[in-house]
Order: sequence, then structure tokens, then C-alpha cells
Amino acid sequence: MTAPDLEYVALVVDQPARSAEFFARDLELPSVKVKLGTHDVPAVAVGRTALAFFAPQDPFVNCTTHSGVHHIAIAAEQPAQRARELGLPIDFENEGLNGRAQVELSADATSGVRTRLTEPLALADGLSASIERIDHLGVASSDNHLARKAFVDTLGCVYESQQTDSEFESLAENFTSDRYPNVFHTRPARLSGSLRVLFVTVGDCEMEFLQDLTATVATDTARHDRAGDTRGDRSAIARYVNRRGPGLHHLALKTPNIDQLLTRLGSAGHRMIDTVGRPGSRRARIGFVHPVATGGVLLHFVEREEI
Repeated sequence: MTAPDLEYVALVVDQPARSAEFFARDLELPSVKVKLGTHDVPAVAVGRTALAFFAPQDPFVNCTTHSGVHHIAIAAEQPAQRARELGLPIDFENEGLNGRAQVELSADATSGVRTRLTEPLALADGLSASIERIDHLGVASSDNHLARKAFVDTLGCVYESQQTDSEFESLAENFTSDRYPNVFHTRPARLSGSLRVLFVTVGDCEMEFLQDLTATVATDTARHDRAGDTRGDRSAIARYVNRRGPGLHHLALKTPNIDQLLTRLGSAGHRMIDTVGRPGSRRARIGFVHPVATGGVLLHFVEREEI
């Protein structure tokens, strides 16, 4: 079975035209012509995929009130027939972007990820000096084993890799005396956060399934004003799953020079979480822009070498 292509990613944002402008102007990605019925949908091309922007409570995104990554659309020549062949339950069937037939699969069958099958859109590829393609789509996961079964075994996506991210804290004590020798010792390290991370290739990018492994560790308060770490990332995933269930969490774009891009966006007046790249999964350097710049989508950039 041929691995499927990712046709588009639907983003729910406060002001679709304004968010699309950020991606087109500041990230230099080409706008693409996309229609829903008789109406134009703001969209940009990134790699072999499109990002399409919708307002909250738009019927096309199930009238959701939450900003963020809403659903992905995977190519299938006959979406309804393909879903039946794979034994995947369909929530509804409708006319998708550019008049293409599409179906939405039951999220219970796709580990909480809103997934649609759509006839191919045949959009032009998009890249810029700043952005090469989507690096990955982050998924807050409750069970990576089930996610792999759904997307690799059933939908035919390609397993890429898996890793475990952990952060430990340790304390040291020092005893200084005017008579006896100094004593210095460390206490046993304590696990403060751990994630199991599964990467599955769909189209020209990956889905990054993040599963919390430290359910007995209390979550931290949400912060969007400072650079994160494994402990903070684990807390963000745990909070998301507890509040909204498993599902699409963030968008990451691949860049050839992350420090240059973060500096340029900060100089343009955008609110940043990271001002320089920091360590991330797969030996990458990553950096987040504040969601206010994108209309509510959690977005970060990735610089890494392909293996």
C-alpha cells in the first residue's frame, strides 16, 4: 500500500485573513487559491501541504470555539469507499475544499486526531527562504500504541522513530566546618517529567504523538512567556489531555536557520517565547512564537539535519 499524502491542515484562528498574512508575509510562504462553496478560504502552501484558516464556529470546523490545529486531511481518490475498505467509521460525508468529496473519520478510531479523507486538491508546492515544509504536527496522546495502530497499520502512514524525553532534578548539600573536613554530597535524582514521543510520517511531514509517562507528578502552571523544557512540555500535554482529551496540539515548521528566523520575527514586533533555538526532539533546535502572533495556534520552528 502506498503511503498517503497530507493534503491540508485546518487551523482555527481569531482572524483567518490576518493569520494567513503572518504566514505569507513574515514567513514568505505562497498564498494558494482555495474555495469552500463560493467563498475563498485564506490558505498558504508549505511543502506539499496547505494550511487553511477558519474562524471559530465555522460549520466546516464543526462550529468549534477553540483556536488551534483542528483537523488534517489525507488524500484518497474515493474517500467514503476508502474508509469502508479500511474498516474506519465515518462521522459525516460532505463537500470539502475546492469542491472535493471528503469524509470525517470517527476520532475514536484515530486516537483523538480529527482526520478527514479528501479527494486530492492538486495545489502547488510551497517553500521559502525561511520555511522548507511542515516538520511535524504535535499530538497530545493518551496511548501511542493505539496511535501507531491507527495511522501506520490501518491508514498506511510510515513509522519514523520513537524516543523518550525525560527531565530529572537533583539536589546537593555542602557541610562546611572550621574544624572538620568539608562534606559535599548529592541526593538521588528525582524524575520531574517524561514523555514518550512517536513520530509517524504522513505526506512530507511527521505527526509527533506525545504521551505523558508521569501521571503521578503534578502539572505546572501554564506559561507562554518563557522558553520551555521537558517538564513544562510534559505538563502542557497532561493538561491538554485532561481538559480536552487527546488530539492535535501544535504545528511545527522546518527552517534552515532558526536563530535568524526568531531574531527577524522578534524585530518585526511579534511576541516571542524563544529568542534563540533550544534543544528539542530528534537532535533538533526549536523555538516558539507566542500564539498571539498566529491567532491562537501554538507554533514553533525546527532546525535539524535529516538522517
